[in-house]
Amino acid sequence: MPTIGVTPGEYDMILHVDMDAFYASVEERERPELVGRPLVVGGTPEGRGVVAAANYEARKFGVHSAMPMATALRLCPNVVVLPVRMSDYAEVSRQIRDIFFRYTPLVEPLSLDEAFLDVSGCESLFGTASKIARLIKDKIMEETSLVASVGVAPNKFLAKIASDVRKPDGLVVVPPDAVQSFLDPLPVGRIWGVGKITGGVFERLGIQTIEQLRQRSVETLRTDFGTQGEHFWKLARGIDDRTVVPDREAKSISHETTFATDIADRDLTRAWLLDLTEQIMRRLRRKNEKARTVHLKIRFADFRTITRSRTLSSSTDVTVEVWQVAKALHDAALSGNHSSIRLIGVGVSNFSGDQPVQQPLFDADPEGQEHAKQRKLDAVSDAVRDKFGSASLSKGNTRLRSQTESR
Repeated sequence: MPTIGVTPGEYDMILHVDMDAFYASVEERERPELVGRPLVVGGTPEGRGVVAAANYEARKFGVHSAMPMATALRLCPNVVVLPVRMSDYAEVSRQIRDIFFRYTPLVEPLSLDEAFLDVSGCESLFGTASKIARLIKDKIMEETSLVASVGVAPNKFLAKIASDVRKPDGLVVVPPDAVQSFLDPLPVGRIWGVGKITGGVFERLGIQTIEQLRQRSVETLRTDFGTQGEHFWKLARGIDDRTVVPDREAKSISHETTFATDIADRDLTRAWLLDLTEQIMRRLRRKNEKARTVHLKIRFADFRTITRSRTLSSSTDVTVEVWQVAKALHDAALSGNHSSIRLIGVGVSNFSGDQPVQQPLFDADPEGQEHAKQRKLDAVSDAVRDKFGSASLSKGNTRLRSQTESR
């Protein structure tokens, strides 16, 4: 598909930047000997983990993200499996985001590996939208040695599709006068909101391409799909009024793990919970945030799932304070319940940025002094982990390693 230039200043232009096979590409960058080999990042092969990312060599075998790792290994027995290193990916993501902000303040991150950018009005500084896209791609490669695909279009819907049609290392620009010729030949599954069930309805109606969808009247689509019909009618014509929302920050931080085998030992699930709590609190402190609400998630071997939460009297970024709440939620939820557990997760929300929080007077009472002491310990712990790795100093990890070795 040709890359089409645009005339500066004539219309809004949105970029969708999508890092190609991001987690896997970061791993290949760190271990060049793996380049050209099928590679996935995710859970352990022995367990019930899933594929978090697959490089393009692995995708040739049908391996894709969110696939059970056991399935990936059946499809590609020689695939290299590496564990997720989220803190490393987050650091690379921050480097890439810094590049975005050199060209526009209107950046809307969607995840670690993709974002929308509004470059309207930036032409006088950097040139056309397509030139800005090229500059960003080149800077990402120069500074991180990673490849990005970029879609450039008048709105978010079109830009996201454009970034996906020529992967990897793609650059596709869709000006307003080419919107329909760009959309019409594409499969209707490219429409945002068309999933497996809706796709089946389209198939029964004989609608395979966006052009065929566009030929349906809005009234007919409303009859077929209810209120969603108008949504499909608009997108088939490239109409999307959503704006880029800058600085969209996550309102919660959470982490969960699925065990390789179901666990009935409550001491062991507490150890896992402590390890997860340490991870989310480190992430919270790196964001310079405090949280007030603690969440717990437990999934049993029979797939029953329970969630619990508790809100503190004041926000905190101290690991032990959140751990005490998470442990209490864990013990209360499992009191008298001896079922084996398949998954456990913990999260925090209700950040201090959402509402004013009265800070404790640390020297006023013993409780305040203990709070200050724990904050200092967390700061030292974070510094050690930054230098020696995430597993160092982990109270939960010590217990987990000993349990694993004894099994």
